Amino acid sequence: MMRAARLAAIVVMVAGCSMTSRAATDPAAKPVELTVYAAASLKGVIEAARTAYEAATPGTSITLSTDASSTLRTQIEQGAPADLFLSADEQNPAALVDAGSTDGPAIDFAGNGVVVIVPTGDTTGIDTPADLARPGVKVIAAGADVPIAKYATRSVIALSLESGYPPDFAARYDANVVSREDNVKAVVAKIELGEADAAIVYVTDAKASAKVRTIPIPPAANVPVAYAGVVLKSAAHVAAGHAFLSWLAGPGGQAVLARFGFLPPPSGS
Repeated sequence: MMRAARLAAIVVMVAGCSMTSRAATDPAAKPVELTVYAAASLKGVIEAARTAYEAATPGTSITLSTDASSTLRTQIEQGAPADLFLSADEQNPAALVDAGSTDGPAIDFAGNGVVVIVPTGDTTGIDTPADLARPGVKVIAAGADVPIAKYATRSVIALSLESGYPPDFAARYDANVVSREDNVKAVVAKIELGEADAAIVYVTDAKASAKVRTIPIPPAANVPVAYAGVVLKSAAHVAAGHAFLSWLAGPGGQAVLARFGFLPPPSGS
């Protein structure tokens, strides 16, 4: 009788696994509505990725919410019903992993760089990053917890060590910051409107705007940007979240990301 009971339990487990597998591949399975929280700098590319993924994965639809990664992480910690979190850094996903709030580790899926932007009609004569420390130059930045602000700070510190830059370059830059915005898209918008003279943003955001002029940052001071994603333990669709994240990190997702100027994840990230 015990052997029969064990056999019955195995049959039930195998049947359950078979049903789960069919649910993931059967077009007639119940539709999945995946909720993805994504960094503001991913807005355009993640919309394109959604279209491509939904076409390749019948039965799965994706709802997107974009904002600063730090803001999205706070919302998740407060119980927001997300399945997948795509951040413009590794630190915010890592914090969720450390808190035991994720289903598995964070996965790096993209890279980026930073660049200086000025309005296309700029008349201040800003030609190099060094000009960001000139008296009277108005700089727009993001809030201190927003990833782009952290990358910009690291880049500015690195610039202060470059030949031709004053040792107090970082302090002069900070003194020129006239506004701190909620996310990188808001930073770009202010420069597009000519409400300030310059900002440091992601290369992809500069590329996406026809209303700004780009000034490169020397390679030695251009910090690597790594985007990481995590599936949340509280997700309504854990398996679907992993499937989309794996696709994003794989050939299909990388092709979409590359079209928008994103890079593969930095080596060693």
